[in-house]
Amino acid sequence: MRDRTVHCGDETNDIAVLVPCLDEDATIANVIHQFRAALPQARIYVYDNNSSDNTACIARDSGAIVRHVARRGKGIVVRRMFTEIDADIYILVDGDDTYDASRASDLINKLKYDNADMVVAARTGVQNNHARRGHAFGNRLFNGIYRLIFGNEFSDIFSGYRAMSRRFVKSFPAASVGFEIETELCVHASQLALPVAEISLPYRDRPPGSTSKLNSFSDGLRLLSTILLLFKEYRPMLFFGVLGAIGASVSVLIAIPLAVEYRHTGLVTRLPTAILCTGIMIISILTIMSGIILDSLRRMRADIHRMFYNQN
Repeated sequence: MRDRTVHCGDETNDIAVLVPCLDEDATIANVIHQFRAALPQARIYVYDNNSSDNTACIARDSGAIVRHVARRGKGIVVRRMFTEIDADIYILVDGDDTYDASRASDLINKLKYDNADMVVAARTGVQNNHARRGHAFGNRLFNGIYRLIFGNEFSDIFSGYRAMSRRFVKSFPAASVGFEIETELCVHASQLALPVAEISLPYRDRPPGSTSKLNSFSDGLRLLSTILLLFKEYRPMLFFGVLGAIGASVSVLIAIPLAVEYRHTGLVTRLPTAILCTGIMIISILTIMSGIILDSLRRMRADIHRMFYNQN
């Protein structure tokens, strides 16, 4: 139920600050106090993801609305937030106190005055984090892969600080379980060609006593698999077309010596090789055809998502 409003510019909007949390008792109070000062009348929701520390108690004592999600996973928590919370503007932010709450109004104003559906706080300096070289390298690598596959709308797809419109949130078909939810948010916006924007904000390290939940190797592999899965789901023609083209090229390379032999002798003596290259070519053609069919389904699905988007 909408119970509070905040004035931003010359309009009145209902704003909800969404903070998914797992074991952030060292930082959550500061995050809540900073956003309360930046957006005095906004509702601040902390969704505790089955923390083993005092995150929920501290958040409640700090004045946040606290709810619990037993099954762990940031994507699961965000999906619950988007389903349960009703607002005009949503601010999604991590509970680790690495983002500047005082710039929340900049995100909101950019969202409103640019008529955008999502504004991402692109973190300056995060890709040069020498304390976590694995994280910094991963950020550069995965952002580059994303731009290559999906476009150049975003320079920091992993930012945990962003503002979103109601129609974006209520039409978002969340499927991710973990930290890859930010990537899925960006892909959804890119594929529906929704109006988006970025603003650059400084990134600060976690305060003493706070530890990151990310593992550079295991989470990096999971993010890579997520990007490949989203590539298959949202760009099937390109995905399967590339695989089919590679297979067809291999088949042709294998067949060249057979063609040369046949031209000189009129015989094909390496029958197993001929069967192999024929089989590879058939599979490659079927792969390309699968991409064409799946691309038609993808377009139909995009039309359905756009219909839900237009209804909000």
